[in-house]
Amino acid sequence: MHIPDGYLGPYTYIAFWIIMIPIWYYAGKKVSTELRSRQVPLLALSAAFSFVIMMFNVPIPGGSTGHAVGAAIIGIVLGPWAAVITISVALVLQALMFGDGGITAVAANCFNMGVVMPFVAYYAYKLISGNSEITSPIRIIASAIAGYLSLTMAATFTGIEFGIQPLLHHTAAGVPLYMPYPLSITVPAMVLEHVLGFSILEALITALIFAYIQKTDTTILYGETSEEQKNKMRRAVPIEV
Repeated sequence: MHIPDGYLGPYTYIAFWIIMIPIWYYAGKKVSTELRSRQVPLLALSAAFSFVIMMFNVPIPGGSTGHAVGAAIIGIVLGPWAAVITISVALVLQALMFGDGGITAVAANCFNMGVVMPFVAYYAYKLISGNSEITSPIRIIASAIAGYLSLTMAATFTGIEFGIQPLLHHTAAGVPLYMPYPLSITVPAMVLEHVLGFSILEALITALIFAYIQKTDTTILYGETSEEQKNKMRRAVPIEV
């Protein structure tokens, strides 16, 4: 999933830098205003969690690797904008410290794993869970499906970015200058490997962590209020006669 240097041409990676710079800025502003004080330690913990889980890379055909990311559960727990920051920090550190993902491709990797994943996961989770109680098993199922869809979508975006390189950058004789494989190879290679393997792993990780949070402290979940909390809030509001 981590795109290395030399696989994306300048048209692509410069475009992603232009896209990501305002996203990073806006995400920072959102996190500073929305994140509750008790969630702040989770921000660093989430970045560390994602950093570790993404280090387990498995090579796959088509010129990339596959792995779980953890962006789905981070997006659900802390919100998608906070996930943009945490995943981006993890990806930048991996690129600088271990060469896992290229420096020129940092913005593209951050878009695929730090923007596509948490936003797809969060809104898929909200759509599927609906108005169900926060401790309902439906929430666990929703989180698993959200994790599965989010990584599959990120893999699809990556496959497309790989596959358009021969169209954008080639010699006069038609020889690709960067990623040599066309969309007919890169998209199936990325999507199938994730649909049949890594997306399932992402779904399991997301569901297991969400189930644990359900049993321990649901108040840390982004934008959620349990029935117990709602009842306390109702009792705290004075009744006017």
